[in-house]
Amino acid sequence: VLTEELIEERLEANGIDFDVNHDEALKAIQDHYEFKLVDDWNGTPDYSIYTETTADGYEIWVATNGDGRNVCINEDVHYYENDLSDKLAEAMTDYNELIYVDDLESYYVQDAVTEVYESYYNDMKQEIENDLIEEGYEYPKKED
Repeated sequence: VLTEELIEERLEANGIDFDVNHDEALKAIQDHYEFKLVDDWNGTPDYSIYTETTADGYEIWVATNGDGRNVCINEDVHYYENDLSDKLAEAMTDYNELIYVDDLESYYVQDAVTEVYESYYNDMKQEIENDLIEEGYEYPKKED
């Protein structure tokens, strides 16, 4: 009989837990999606998120492919920080090997790691459920 408990057991046997801290979640998704998240400018990143200051003193955020040399103002520059977690989550799952952020402790980084880890966990759960069904397990039949 296929149960949530059986799926959870298989997930744990594969080292996949739902309740993990930020560092564990980051390590798991870095291993799975094959990227490295760094806050030091070392090499040429595939994706970058960093702050800049405008000529009149406003802080803006830049989220762009590469190292920031080819910034498209209307697509890559953000006045508010709240969209950056979506941009970072997309970069993490989009085959970028080296991702630079200037502040690893930012809320948008934590939000992106949480979002990507939850998606990873759900994908792994679905994969294990499919494997169990292929092994002949079935959900209990509902009585009318």
